[in-house]
Amino acid sequence: MFNDKDVMETISMIRDNNLDIRTNTMGISLLDCADTDADKACTKIYDKICRLAENLVKTADSVGEKYGIPIVNKRVSVTPVAMLAGISGGDPVKYAKALDRAAHEIGIDFIGGYSALVQKGFSAGDRELIDSIPRALAETDLVCSSVNIGSTKAGINMDAVKLMGQKVREASELTADRQCIGAAKLVVFCNAVEDNPFMAGAFHGVGEADHVLSVGVSGPGVVRSVLAAMPDDAPLNEVAETIKKTAFKITRVGQLVGSEVASCLNTQFGIVDLSLAPTPAIGDSVAHILEEIGLEQCGAHGTTAALAMLNDAVKKGGVMASSSVGGLSGAFIPVSEDDGMIAAARAGTLSIEKLEAMTAVCSVGLDMIVIPGDTSAEVISAIIADEAAIGMVNSKTTAVRVIPAIGLKEGEELNFGGLLGFGPVMKLRSQSPAKMINRGGRIPAPLQSLKN
Repeated sequence: MFNDKDVMETISMIRDNNLDIRTNTMGISLLDCADTDADKACTKIYDKICRLAENLVKTADSVGEKYGIPIVNKRVSVTPVAMLAGISGGDPVKYAKALDRAAHEIGIDFIGGYSALVQKGFSAGDRELIDSIPRALAETDLVCSSVNIGSTKAGINMDAVKLMGQKVREASELTADRQCIGAAKLVVFCNAVEDNPFMAGAFHGVGEADHVLSVGVSGPGVVRSVLAAMPDDAPLNEVAETIKKTAFKITRVGQLVGSEVASCLNTQFGIVDLSLAPTPAIGDSVAHILEEIGLEQCGAHGTTAALAMLNDAVKKGGVMASSSVGGLSGAFIPVSEDDGMIAAARAGTLSIEKLEAMTAVCSVGLDMIVIPGDTSAEVISAIIADEAAIGMVNSKTTAVRVIPAIGLKEGEELNFGGLLGFGPVMKLRSQSPAKMINRGGRIPAPLQSLKN
């Protein structure tokens, strides 16, 4: 229950510190839409999404207005489309276009699930869908795509890693006239989770209910504000405790709003994903939290330790506030979407190697990083492999969303606008990993996979 102090505190968080519900995402199973005729399957998909989610935007806006809490994005995630493409055969882009039509019809921001799970190999539909991703993202507006190429249990599918390096590059090339937006809507995962409400990596797992409503909450500005009020000599255990208590309060807001939206839509409430997801807005930065902890600038020595503490405290606070915490929950470090990260990258304090180290302790991985436009597919594949290895060995989710900025070089900037922000083209190593990537095969699962 909220008392008067809680209400006033929440109002202050919203008004002064950019607290918002980052997304209400409805997950919808498409398993009952499968058909050997792709056109019939697409009709079923369109009809089901429109039927279940037709009031998602209106309901979220109404509940947000009722409580005075901004709900920034309304989204839908669906069953990995490769499963349906494997049944029907044919051109998988038909499915992408059906998803896009439905997303436009119900008025949402993005729809995720143009996805394949190939951590141990390719099954029917997987290869065809992956080959079609660049074209699907170029020919649609709101569709997002993801591919899971590894897991702690399965190891890393290096054939898929090689393929995804090519597809990331192709996605940028096909949308070079639109700030390479195709690659910004494509994520490559290791240990992908089935209930992630955040784009571009959301899909509706086969273990989920037929339809659920999940919430992504974000409040970097709130956390930074409470840390700014602490003495500079406060011990780090007290800093962690303050972050934990703040995360608890933020999560309760998400639980309240998500439960009510789900009830109004007559759907099951899924999870609260308490991920500190930044935006380019001033004061809404994870990097600035790390600097408030005591770093001169994000990327300085000590950054990984500060991020590990932040991530752990956020998870502990969220778990205390809700029995339904899930998704990724922690701290995101997307460079182009975080004002402090952008500044650190511009200054040269934050390198891709430092970002890779940070991904060992944060929620996801190398996210929204702009790389030179002439970067080879093999180098992109090697970046994916490195990040997947961190996830595989540490039994955590990691991901790569890099954008080859076609026509741009290191030090120039690519501007997406809106939530995706803008970012400097970051320096990469020039030495080639082509021989390793072209070997293909699989990196075997690590010893810690044997837990049964």
